[in-house]
Amino acid sequence: MSYKVFRVEDRIAVPDMPSPRYHNKIFVETEADGSGFIHHVTGDLVSGMHYEVKKGEKPESSEIYHAKHFVGTIGASEYPANINEVLERLPAPGKQKSFNTTTMRTEQHKSPGEFYAPGESRPPMFKCTEWTIYQAIPALEEAGVIHK
Repeated sequence: MSYKVFRVEDRIAVPDMPSPRYHNKIFVETEADGSGFIHHVTGDLVSGMHYEVKKGEKPESSEIYHAKHFVGTIGASEYPANINEVLERLPAPGKQKSFNTTTMRTEQHKSPGEFYAPGESRPPMFKCTEWTIYQAIPALEEAGVIHK
């Protein structure tokens, strides 16, 4: 027996980020009614993020649901231990913005207390979408946790 694994996108509004923006998460469908468990990072760019697992209803039943993408399957006997073992080791997006007392605004920083100069090039911020798509799913595939 195996469970289906999806990447789910929920609509969100994030200040200072281009829209539309979606909260990306990994959803493991464990129940016949389409419910299961959400594996994601949560938090914000000012305090940093952390990995979290929580029970979730069928994604399509949410008012903020946008899309669901099939990623693969995971064996029921491997779940949740194997997925958590991989995802708990991944660094969650850290603090990327701080309050700048010079400009009196919350701004992206190089490191806490070291702000970018006006006009200086800034890298894109790393949030739940980037963690899910570029770190979590590839790590699960590489570890053989998710089967295509």
